[in-house]
Amino acid sequence: MKAVVYKGPNQVAVEEVPDPKIEAPTDVLVRITSSAICGSDLHMYEGRTAASPGIVFGHENMGVVEEVGSGVASIKKGDRVVMPFNIACGFCFNCVRGYTGFCLTANPGFAGSAYGYVAMGPYPGGQAELLRVPFADFNCLKLPGQPGDQWEDDFMMLADIFPTGYHGTELADVRPGSTVAVFGAGPVGLMAAYSALLRGASEVYVVDRVPERLQKAKEIGAIPIDFSKGDPVEQIFDMRRQNAGVTGAMRPGEESMIGVMCGIDAVGYQAFSHGTGSQEQPNQVLEDLIRVVNPTGRIGIPGLYVPTDPGGVDQAAKQGQLLLSFGKMFEKGIRLGTGQTNVKQYNVFLRDLIISGRAKPSFVVSHRVPLEKAPEAYEKFDKRVEGYTKVVLKPQQTAAD
Repeated sequence: MKAVVYKGPNQVAVEEVPDPKIEAPTDVLVRITSSAICGSDLHMYEGRTAASPGIVFGHENMGVVEEVGSGVASIKKGDRVVMPFNIACGFCFNCVRGYTGFCLTANPGFAGSAYGYVAMGPYPGGQAELLRVPFADFNCLKLPGQPGDQWEDDFMMLADIFPTGYHGTELADVRPGSTVAVFGAGPVGLMAAYSALLRGASEVYVVDRVPERLQKAKEIGAIPIDFSKGDPVEQIFDMRRQNAGVTGAMRPGEESMIGVMCGIDAVGYQAFSHGTGSQEQPNQVLEDLIRVVNPTGRIGIPGLYVPTDPGGVDQAAKQGQLLLSFGKMFEKGIRLGTGQTNVKQYNVFLRDLIISGRAKPSFVVSHRVPLEKAPEAYEKFDKRVEGYTKVVLKPQQTAAD
């Protein structure tokens, strides 16, 4: 079969690789109809991880079941399914408590597993024509309809970014009427902003510097903040002062009116300094969130902070260590939530929101391209050019279609 194979920093190729096979009675094989490129894939693509050449990329996968292992009970050939990016057994200590992003079985010695991702287990990714899905009864979410229908791109978002964005709002405790600041308007940041609005937030500020991304935020009803034009925290403070009618010196108690109660870091360690944003500053977003979140507020961090980053700007950053204003966070009584999403906690009811027409997360999709064009798509997505915000690869589509 054809698959997207990592060759080295800033280089992938579409190559012939062996077809996957049923390896355990609980496996199924899925014929992939859609597989998205994720910002996390770019960490490997840019050579920032310990990824070795030969890895098949792709942890956001959807398709139709083609072959079923003898021990699979609820999934049958022909089922349309989407798979959580985190592979989980369903029966370990963490899985039975709902923490499927930290499965202790699928990748022994490491809490968590995923398709096509360095250190996350021996599972090839789904940016390919076929995918082996282990523990299929647990990991396959059945979907209505047929490939290519009105839900295709919406359902694709259930593999990762829609649940991950929603998870950010859970970590930040977004409620009806909440004020929210989301840092990062990539696919996860936009999904976090969208989820905050679905949950009834009164104001959602979205911080980024890419015009196309900021425009997407505006289109869904969020308030775009361009950090290349100045300190984003001060920009939010100024807007909040105007909204609250605060002029001149603040009276006691008014400080809580100019910040927000919920902050979400959808950037991770690849944050940039203010102004031109030309230099990476891994702790920038966390520092900004500590400033902008009001006392007794909450910060959620679905953004990725990896323990080893060869592209880090200093030795501490390369080891995932950050200098942080922890004392200020303690002083303000800010609560902090971190970690990758446990997709299965959310994907069923997010699927049903899509089916009912209440949610349409495919608004983030900018490009749909054949698998053979993956190298070009990776390059453009990495450079944030030509409006590339979210790319969906179509293995069954050709350049002539």
